[in-house]
Amino acid sequence: LVSFFRMLEFISTSALQEYVVQEGGPKSLLHFGARTTPQMRASVEFGGFGGGYKTTTTYKMRFKDDADTLKFKEERVEYHRADYAKPQSVLLGSDHAESRLPERAAADDKTCSVLLLFLRYCRGYQFHDTSFQARIRKGAHIEDNTYLRDNAGNLPAFLHAMKENNVEYYRRIEDTIRLVFPAFGSFSLRPKDNWIWLNWRQRGHAKYLLRPHQLSDGTLRFMALATLLLQPNAPNVVVLDEPELGLHPSAIVLLAALVRSASKRTQVILATQSARLVDEFEPRQIAVLEADPDSGTQYQRLDADGLSEWLKDYSLGELWEKNLFGGRP
Repeated sequence: LVSFFRMLEFISTSALQEYVVQEGGPKSLLHFGARTTPQMRASVEFGGFGGGYKTTTTYKMRFKDDADTLKFKEERVEYHRADYAKPQSVLLGSDHAESRLPERAAADDKTCSVLLLFLRYCRGYQFHDTSFQARIRKGAHIEDNTYLRDNAGNLPAFLHAMKENNVEYYRRIEDTIRLVFPAFGSFSLRPKDNWIWLNWRQRGHAKYLLRPHQLSDGTLRFMALATLLLQPNAPNVVVLDEPELGLHPSAIVLLAALVRSASKRTQVILATQSARLVDEFEPRQIAVLEADPDSGTQYQRLDADGLSEWLKDYSLGELWEKNLFGGRP
């Protein structure tokens, strides 16, 4: 699921083949190869309002391995407004290697333009790499600040731009970080020769400059998470892969609060294996994904009513550990 949203982002920037190469080629993307899975289909539906009516825009894709290239065998856009008798369906073409959405958007196709913006603002994030060689611990170019990258490699530049243009949000991020890292005083973001580092100062020792390598992995990840979820202009869809990794239990509670707050203005999807994080949400907010040997990964929403009696004595995470609703290895 996380990889699928990442693929959508590559599709929206005419870089599908770059994504395919990174994933090991078409044979790695097609389930057990092209012989078992000759085609791959997907559709994404976005809801909204237009002209006072509820609208639905659907992007449909069908892919096939063609000479070791994953090509569109069909690319289609459908638009339906509540007062229309039936959806408007437009075939963008077939047998092409990159999406035709950008060219249709450039030709003033309003539906394709809106859809392209939706796709470009569906972003997956994974802040796992906090090693000493990780991008997040290195310098970032000061102009690399348009959006937070999926590995937070441009975090200092992104925060610096926020401090210049949205200082209220910047201060809120610093205040939130102090809740899980009380020794944190403030960031010290001063560019040098157009490069900037995630330097900081400890509370009570403002004269001494500390470097990003003097932050623990969990603290560094939380800084990235707080920035992502508290920024003023979050993506339309935020997909977070195992955000609880390396966090202190109290930080997990705060992370859940940040997710709930962010979800009021954007769609947030978490992929997690943390019972502690699951405890912070309601059954209706949880979906269980399990691998079936015959039919692949299956998706199932939790039955809130069926679990109500159990939840009088156990937390949701405990019920998960007891295998009451699946999600086991």
